[in-house]
Amino acid sequence: MADRYLHLTGTATGRFLTRKLGLPQPARLHRWSLETPTLTGPVLHLTAGDSAVTDELGTLLATTGLEITAHADRPAGIVLDATAVDTAAGLGAVHAALHPVVRSLAPGGRVVVLGVRPSPDDHHQAAAQQALEGFVRSLGKEIGKGATVQLLRIAPDAVAGAESTVRFLLSPRSAYISGQVIEVTSAAPGPVADWAAPLTGRTALVTGAARGIGASVASVLARDGAHVICLDIPQAQDDLVRTADRLGATALPLDITADDAAERIAAAAPGGLDILVHNAGITRDRRLANMPADRWASVIDVNLDSVLRTTDALLKAGTLNRGGRIVATASIAGIAGNNGQTNYAASKAGIIGLVRSLAPRAAADHDVTVNAVAPGFIETKMTAAVPLFIREAGRRMNSLSQGGLPVDVAETTAWFAQPASSAVNGQVVRVCGQSLLGA
Repeated sequence: MADRYLHLTGTATGRFLTRKLGLPQPARLHRWSLETPTLTGPVLHLTAGDSAVTDELGTLLATTGLEITAHADRPAGIVLDATAVDTAAGLGAVHAALHPVVRSLAPGGRVVVLGVRPSPDDHHQAAAQQALEGFVRSLGKEIGKGATVQLLRIAPDAVAGAESTVRFLLSPRSAYISGQVIEVTSAAPGPVADWAAPLTGRTALVTGAARGIGASVASVLARDGAHVICLDIPQAQDDLVRTADRLGATALPLDITADDAAERIAAAAPGGLDILVHNAGITRDRRLANMPADRWASVIDVNLDSVLRTTDALLKAGTLNRGGRIVATASIAGIAGNNGQTNYAASKAGIIGLVRSLAPRAAADHDVTVNAVAPGFIETKMTAAVPLFIREAGRRMNSLSQGGLPVDVAETTAWFAQPASSAVNGQVVRVCGQSLLGA
């Protein structure tokens, strides 16, 4: 459904009226397209303090194909290396580096602050590095013009493993992600022969792929070179086949809650899966006092229990190939909660618990990473049915003052799925335009 307010604020009259009335002024976001696949302009590389990774980071940035410079009048991006900030006084260098340039950032620009994990053994360093999180979240809420701000924490020996993440954050693919804290480990990245098609030769399965976010995820994975198996319930077979045919993919009509779901998925992928995307989900909203047991159970079964059962079975059977990726769909509701959605929020918070617990063990035992996307207000047929005033509030209650698109969730999923994203594990990234609700 069209966002008429966003269209209005794109006109001269709309800009004048909303400015006079103090209303949100969302900017049109620069998303990936064949015509504009990268940021259009130079990227500033700045340093706060005496960093030990300046040269290595510079080498990594040079591989992105972007113009990297220490000075620019209208930068499309800013990368600030704050890994050496380890005292409260040292935070002054962060201010000194960004204060003179942040106003000149181009519309739709990107700011990426690099830090390290707060140390449990040095409370001064921990305080300084944790301070960067509050700084980034606040800057993301005030920067405006469709720009985004992220904190990327890297291990001292993990710069090389951050390449896929740096490329993603400094690209139009991350247009609806802001205020996020992402950690990369020291795991070695897998090889990528062609960054324009990084999933070439890999097989992906996407549940709930007949329409909406699932169809968009399948489309982006196929665009990036993967062979996709599109799974959805038999009742959605017509839409499922249309989606699969459009992508040159395989349609698999199957209820993910079926007892033999894992066996049928394995049969559909005789060479194994490299990417497993758990996207299928339902809502059965009602306040707890009015919610019968069957509405509770159906949501938990589809959104959480089926994910647990299928993941366990596919890992045990070896259907997930080594070097594989599991990406599950959580929700901002699982982080901040939502009125009338105790069942849905519980299921999506459960996904977050699954990711955090399974990720280190899946990496150690199977060489498989486990991550989650947590969408906020995404423009789908479901949100189009929401009453007008609630829908408008959902659109404006984030730093970018607009709803996201299914492709925003899909681009994040595709980044998690890349072979080069081996160092990204156990992460839950909110695709919500930095929701003003929740952490």
